[in-house]
Amino acid sequence: MTSLRRFIVCTVLCLAATAASAQDRVVYHIDNTVAQGLKGLRNLRNHLDVDPSAKITVVTHAEGVDMLMEGAKAANGTEYAPLVSALKSRGVAFEICEITLKNRDLKKDQFIQEAVFTPSGVVRIAKLQAQGSAYIKP
Repeated sequence: MTSLRRFIVCTVLCLAATAASAQDRVVYHIDNTVAQGLKGLRNLRNHLDVDPSAKITVVTHAEGVDMLMEGAKAANGTEYAPLVSALKSRGVAFEICEITLKNRDLKKDQFIQEAVFTPSGVVRIAKLQAQGSAYIKP
């Protein structure tokens, strides 16, 4: 095998290995807890069941932040916190828009500890997409 042929074979193998180990990045956009809360959390669980290495960020704003509030429950009585906690333990990041907090006169201490805050939900979504994250709105 010539040097050039070896180089090409090695390059192709390296690229294939890199592609195989690439981690999918996804941003889930939640702006309405009633319409998207349980469905979105179910989608996240299913996503990780099929692709456990995916790097997933959930960005909430507007009424979407409600699911991350202490004591929040869905209309059927399901508590959001245990579901969020289970997903957090699987590597999912949950972010809350600080503009929403200001506009709705909410305080950071009203939210579960699994969530972090971002200055602007929509800006964060745009930046994650620009960095290669796929966009999903359940």
